[in-house]
Amino acid sequence: MLDFTGYKVVVTGGSRGIGRATALAFAGKGAAVSICARGESSLRQTETELSRQSGKVHAAICDLADAQAIQRYIAEAAAALGGIDVLINNATGFSDETVDAWKDCLAVDVMAAVRAADAALPHLARSGHASIINISSISGLRASARTPAYAAAKAALIQYTTSQALVLAAKAIRVNCIAPGSVEFPGGYWESCKTTDPDLYKATLDSIPFGRYGRAEEIANVAIFLASPLASWITGQTVVADGGQLLTG
Repeated sequence: MLDFTGYKVVVTGGSRGIGRATALAFAGKGAAVSICARGESSLRQTETELSRQSGKVHAAICDLADAQAIQRYIAEAAAALGGIDVLINNATGFSDETVDAWKDCLAVDVMAAVRAADAALPHLARSGHASIINISSISGLRASARTPAYAAAKAALIQYTTSQALVLAAKAIRVNCIAPGSVEFPGGYWESCKTTDPDLYKATLDSIPFGRYGRAEEIANVAIFLASPLASWITGQTVVADGGQLLTG
């Protein structure tokens, strides 16, 4: 029931970190996969990795803050794959907390997910096993003095997931959300914090009961489950994957 042969999967922000791990996980289980990202270098590298696992791969540069660019990308991805069965909204506009952070997070974390789902809807509606998975964060489930814009955007994405699930249930499209805790991966925020802000890195590590940062592959595993027939009666839910980090407050 975890065989995705014949599935067409689209992952936004799929060139590195959680997006990359998720795209590779689906490709490894037989799916045709499309990814997009702003940076060409990491995009092409991940495209090459995907090509080793999947017979059908599509990759495109896309600024997910641009509404028209999203429409073009989804149309191209659907054409390249032959449809869309699963849409993973993974991209984030996370940046240092400034006034611009609000604009970036709302544009990418929230509105890109709304626009991508809207563009993919005609294709998802024709699928017999359609699923949308939004990648949020535990920051969206609690107050954040350090990253209020990011937390607010991720909270909005969680709420949108529930409403979207209710609206799309009549079309047999499931919509769920994953709220990862602190995940460390090459080139990611927490890896850079090791050197740029070691005190924050250690304080965050100390807040995780499992005593380590999460791995991108562990979040990808949750996405695999939620998109699979094993989760056929699950919709409108947010799955926290954080090694107990949220339990500590």
